[in-house]
Amino acid sequence: MSFSFSELDFLKPELGAEYTGSGTHFAVFSAHAEQMELCLFSPDGKDEIARLPLPKREGDIWSGYIAGIGPGTVYGYRAHGPYDPQAGHRFNPNKLLLDPYAKQVTGELTWDDALFGYQIGEDDLSFDERDSAPFTVKGVVQDPDFDWAGEEAIRRPWPDTIIYEAHVRGLTMTHPKVPDRLRGTFLGMCSDPIIDHLVKLGISAIELLPIQFFLDDRYLLENNLRNYWGYQTLGFFAPQSRYMSGDKITEIKTMVKKFHAAGIEVIMDVVYNHTAEGSEKGPTLSFRGLDNASYYILSPDDPRHTFDTTGTGNTLNVAHPMVMRMVLDSLRYWVGVMHIDGFRFDLASTLGRQDLEFDRQGGFFGAIRQDPILSGVKLIAEPWDIGEGGYQVGGFPHPFREWNDKFRDDVRRFWKGDGGMVSEVAARVTGSAPQFNHSDRGATSSVNLLSAHDGFTLMDTVSFDSKHNEANGEDNRDGHSDNHSDNMGAEGATDNADINVARARRRRNMMATLMLSQGVPMMLAGDELGNSQDGNNNAYCQDNEIGWTDWAGLDDPFLGFCQQAVAFRKAHPVLRQERFLTGEVSEDGRIEIAWYKPDGSFMDDGAWNDDGLQVLGVYLSRSVYAPATETVDDLFVVFNAGGDCKVHLPVVNGLRQWSRVLDTGTETEAFEVHEQDNPVIVYAQSVAVFAPKGQTEPPKGATKAERRRWFQFGRRSK
Repeated sequence: MSFSFSELDFLKPELGAEYTGSGTHFAVFSAHAEQMELCLFSPDGKDEIARLPLPKREGDIWSGYIAGIGPGTVYGYRAHGPYDPQAGHRFNPNKLLLDPYAKQVTGELTWDDALFGYQIGEDDLSFDERDSAPFTVKGVVQDPDFDWAGEEAIRRPWPDTIIYEAHVRGLTMTHPKVPDRLRGTFLGMCSDPIIDHLVKLGISAIELLPIQFFLDDRYLLENNLRNYWGYQTLGFFAPQSRYMSGDKITEIKTMVKKFHAAGIEVIMDVVYNHTAEGSEKGPTLSFRGLDNASYYILSPDDPRHTFDTTGTGNTLNVAHPMVMRMVLDSLRYWVGVMHIDGFRFDLASTLGRQDLEFDRQGGFFGAIRQDPILSGVKLIAEPWDIGEGGYQVGGFPHPFREWNDKFRDDVRRFWKGDGGMVSEVAARVTGSAPQFNHSDRGATSSVNLLSAHDGFTLMDTVSFDSKHNEANGEDNRDGHSDNHSDNMGAEGATDNADINVARARRRRNMMATLMLSQGVPMMLAGDELGNSQDGNNNAYCQDNEIGWTDWAGLDDPFLGFCQQAVAFRKAHPVLRQERFLTGEVSEDGRIEIAWYKPDGSFMDDGAWNDDGLQVLGVYLSRSVYAPATETVDDLFVVFNAGGDCKVHLPVVNGLRQWSRVLDTGTETEAFEVHEQDNPVIVYAQSVAVFAPKGQTEPPKGATKAERRRWFQFGRRSK
């Protein structure tokens, strides 16, 4: 069969391979290429059956239309241009290049020296003439049709969002009720056992580790390891092939549709800060060969070298208009075609770099804010990279929310007994206002987490003093060493009943703190099950029992506590407010928040600075700026990281009687009513929550003066 471009070729606005119903239009960007060839392959991707120069170039977009070919067509590109590494150009037509806009990727990449633009064993100024096509992956033309009937976007408000970070393979590989053939796949992820578990837990959004097409690093495969997490993206529009049980990308659409039917939003972890091609000594697989000087940030002193703010060898040049367009097109594709509800941006500070420095008013953020599609979905930043000035917690603009590592670290430190933590944990419980209460940002700006894929699991946080990453093959040098963890008397799993009881209580304390805090809570998959990675805090290469979720804890009482804690948060709007509680008092004297010492008096400077104080009480009410029609939902919470403690309950906003409604220090569920005059015992290492018993608002029709007197003095409820 012969192939040729139509003389009636027209320039479509879309990049990539777009099937029109009667043929396919191909378009790819390169500013510095001198010629661009489209290569067509046999259905199995092994044989190159045509090589056609793209006939049209306009605005640095090369394009052509071929009638009669459509979905299933396997293709790639070869780019001709200068091979001048010292000027940043690395064109080599011997290297087959993946279309950056490919909607599906076929084949397995076989690591071979032919994948490199230079000759391995020589410096990167040399030139390699071997054909890489037999060893690399190719794109596949897609049919966008899919039956979305009955499916609608959820767009749940941020205050009502509870996120569950999970890995497609990790969550499904050992679940006893997921069919064997579906384990590790999108269809396994949306199988009934998984969805039933998430619904019972109370999850509203699942945040998936990278599912865009990524590669296994060469050195990992050579050491019998694998890129498990997936932070080496090569195809920003294509789903990861290993997560499909067949060869149809409709499987990911089926997954999203089933999650939506269960009321669960789907958030993707996306990696637009770098690609799998690595440094200038990495392979030539796509972007490097198409236009290295446009797609990547190069060293301003020597463009032969990439400029690395990510620790992976390269940095995507999102400040370039066509690279930014690619990122935005990718995001819009996943929202519009795949119906994804939001994104978590890996090393997001890189996306905000203008002239190498972070700029919260930069072009990428401005493009997101003005985009009618993307500005309305959930956007979460990992607010750091490894470059200078890269740590930017609290520095991102609306509508971004941010992972808050300060919450994780301070909550861990408070509960393991570090001194001087009451002021820090107070900030975290109230949404980390020092970081986020500026620029009209709301109290849901902070995504609060106890653990994430990177670092100790919750169980390992209370089971290990030190990381144990020996299985990664780097002599335990990789991963963070400062985990703020505490093994509580034994390193790793133990048969000591007292230690296990103490560990269970501390996990309850931390989970309760997460669910009682302002902001958006995020749980790590498996934490509710007591999942351990045997002390490995960097399981990026462990696609095995170390990295997979262990479902043996399905009968663990901690799972029931997590369900209770999530339900408690949902039942109390005071815990998920949109405005920061700053301690203001309304005109009629109502208090929105107040901090207390155990003796019932207000916290003062001496108490806030007392390194030995381990008990903190906080009264929470609705913001003084909240509408008067908003539900009154007062709570008094005591965080006790010390020993058994007598706590005097406050007289505040007219409240004098309290009922204990949640307690991590006891299994009892029925609690007595407490009078303010009598102190209560808050157990050692526990969280106790009290709700008002009786009237919480002045009588209807009360004058402003009467309301003020009521809030100041209150009255004993009958």
